[in-house]
Amino acid sequence: MNKLFLLIQFFITFSAFSQKNLKLWYDTPAGDVWEDALPIGNGKQGAMVYGNVEQEIFQLNEHTVWSGGPNRNDNPEALEALPKIRDLIFNGEYKAAEQLANEKLISKKSHGQMFQPVGNLVMNFPKHKNYSNYYRELDIDRAVTKTTYRVNNVCFTRESFTSFTDRVLIIRLTADKPRQITFNTTFNSEHAKQKITTNKAGELSLWGVTSDHEGVKGEIAFEARLKIKKDGGSLEVKNNTITVSESNSVTIFVSIASNFNTFKDISGDETQRAKYYLELAFAKEYSQLLNPHIASYRQYFRRVSLDFGSTLAEKQPTNLRLQNFKNTADPSFVALYFQYGRYLLISSSQPGGQPANLQGIWNNKMTPPWDSKYTININAEMNYWPAERTNLSELHEPFLRMITELAKTGQETAKVMYGAPGWVAHHNTDIWRVTGAIDAAFWGMWNSGGGWLIQHLWEHYLYTGDRKFLKKVYPAMRGAALFYTDFLIEHPEHKWLVVAPGSSPENAPEAHQGSSITAGSTMDNQIVLDVFNSVINASQVLEIDSVFAEKLKNLRDKLPPMHIGQYNQLQEWLDDLDSPEDHHRHISHLYGLFPSNQISAYRTPDLFAAAKNTLLYRGDVSTGWSMGWKVNWWARMQDGNHAYELIKNQLSPVSGKKEGGGSYNNLFDAHPPFQIDGNFGCTSGIAEMLIQSADEALHILPALPEALSAEGEVKGLKGRGGFEILNLEWQKGRVVTLSIKSNLGGNLRLRSHQALKVLGENVLTTALLKNSNPFFQVEETAPPIISSSSTLNPIPIKPTFVYDLSTEAGMTYYFESE
Repeated sequence: MNKLFLLIQFFITFSAFSQKNLKLWYDTPAGDVWEDALPIGNGKQGAMVYGNVEQEIFQLNEHTVWSGGPNRNDNPEALEALPKIRDLIFNGEYKAAEQLANEKLISKKSHGQMFQPVGNLVMNFPKHKNYSNYYRELDIDRAVTKTTYRVNNVCFTRESFTSFTDRVLIIRLTADKPRQITFNTTFNSEHAKQKITTNKAGELSLWGVTSDHEGVKGEIAFEARLKIKKDGGSLEVKNNTITVSESNSVTIFVSIASNFNTFKDISGDETQRAKYYLELAFAKEYSQLLNPHIASYRQYFRRVSLDFGSTLAEKQPTNLRLQNFKNTADPSFVALYFQYGRYLLISSSQPGGQPANLQGIWNNKMTPPWDSKYTININAEMNYWPAERTNLSELHEPFLRMITELAKTGQETAKVMYGAPGWVAHHNTDIWRVTGAIDAAFWGMWNSGGGWLIQHLWEHYLYTGDRKFLKKVYPAMRGAALFYTDFLIEHPEHKWLVVAPGSSPENAPEAHQGSSITAGSTMDNQIVLDVFNSVINASQVLEIDSVFAEKLKNLRDKLPPMHIGQYNQLQEWLDDLDSPEDHHRHISHLYGLFPSNQISAYRTPDLFAAAKNTLLYRGDVSTGWSMGWKVNWWARMQDGNHAYELIKNQLSPVSGKKEGGGSYNNLFDAHPPFQIDGNFGCTSGIAEMLIQSADEALHILPALPEALSAEGEVKGLKGRGGFEILNLEWQKGRVVTLSIKSNLGGNLRLRSHQALKVLGENVLTTALLKNSNPFFQVEETAPPIISSSSTLNPIPIKPTFVYDLSTEAGMTYYFESE
């Protein structure tokens, strides 16, 4: 039997997460359409590659190039106005409360700064107008783009990548005949403060300073530096343009850096940094750049493989696959889209860098939609849903670090605006870590940003078991809870402790006077409950702060339970105000279903049924990010077919409607316009269809859609407690083989829709008691209050088998169906 195990292990290792057909490819250039260009990035630099023949464009970004400088945007008038605003809310004068909040709580300073482009690298190729055999691709298994075409019987090839190891953009130009590479190149930029120069060393420089915005002076100085290494031919520098003539091959190096050190320190030297990165890379040959780059990228990307099978549809260019997907069997397109989301996260979020923003690390507009900043009432959190479950835990770091930084800046906001201890953040932040309320009370009077964010700190611990990390971030978690201990107020009618003022993000029913401001919205209540539970559990793990934990337990008992309304729906507000005709893109009160686990098929059947009704009322088609969230919700509902319908809607060409969703030709998610959160949300949702671990067990194939059930295989997904799926293979919707590595040890609770058996001498027992593994601990959800008008019926749930297996850290366990 041991030899069998070794053979199985060898097969798993040898097959090594092989990737196939992981390319976005096209037979036409992007032209002037940014959303047709292909994204590359290394977490610090980003570029959009157009693949144009005569005039190639590399649109350039750098992760710290933002408008403004260090600033705060708290409104000190808030504290005095707070009692009056609360009185108006509790008296049912919501619109008046909103108006007063606009005057006294919303920032009178900056409403957030903008992520801005550096500029463009433009390359002109004379006499390349008449070309044939055109092809371009983004290979997401290598993180390299390639463009090929023929002119006058010469095949030209361009490769480009943003190096993970050398932190520069590399562009390689070759031809299949000698002395054929002739082109000129320069930078351009829309920044008002800019300077393009060349030097005697043949280097091209674009230096600039970012924009002033909303009264905050632009203080980020940046520089892009370019240098060319050629094989043969000549190089001429003239009028801020470099011309290469009759070369055999050319390698172009582009380094970009800024003066940004931290959100409160911009004393760096952008020129010296850009020179440093450029000189280190320039000393290397192309293979010394390419091979380490691919290896560094693959250490993340190849942890997970996914195979849903394939059809002839995958032979089509990506834009045609997108166009036809709704009406064509193309299962490998779903796998490609899943892996593309992982590619985008690897490329836009690297340790030590800035978190992926609303557009990741790619933006071509000086004034981008929503400033391309961090919207923390859903969008920024959604960016990082794939981080833990798709085995990219290290790439969570920029976001987790931002949360700890917000915990510092948010202390001043809590004190100045609410007279409270701890820290608070509202619905938006930026590179300067502002935490004040912005835009208008309709959107900005939501102060649960900090509460939601700290769940990512706790989730990272639940997946990794990293006690040192938990100890380091515990003050940030505690600070979010400490704020609520002071800010919660007793509801005069219901006597529960509620958040007031608060909101259910961006939704405002007519029955609520068209105002979003309220007391005790369902989402606010759910987030406070999660904050208290997470901090209580963290204090127990670390064996500290027991007095504070007891205080939180007492307050937790006074929070409102969830409510089920007259239409059998999960209520969005304390009052039964929901309309079945409301199709709003935000369904914030389903936070308790996902990403939280307060609503469960097994523990809270009434709430589970009500959540489904809410989803049905709200409908499917919406903005791209909303549909991404819905994939996760329907996966949690164990309805893979419905989740797949959302994927089909997501993988449809952009409709042009304001909230029509869909995808652009380069598979960027569309609100529209482009928002990257939908990409990440859908990647998370596909993972949730295959593996779930939030509800006391590792659930195998909880929501596999019929369209993907014929046969398939996934490797590398992770669950809580450090459990890793080394291999899961299915046929006709049934598990064929399953192997799970236990990285932390402890009880493995498996839930499956079919009977399983463990191989070897291990003992698989039927689970009867509460899961003893602390990483799977789930706090009890209070019974809901159900409207007397409700006619709610429970949802039939497919029966499952639930097993326990004692595991040792570092060991792998093998299962088959019985």
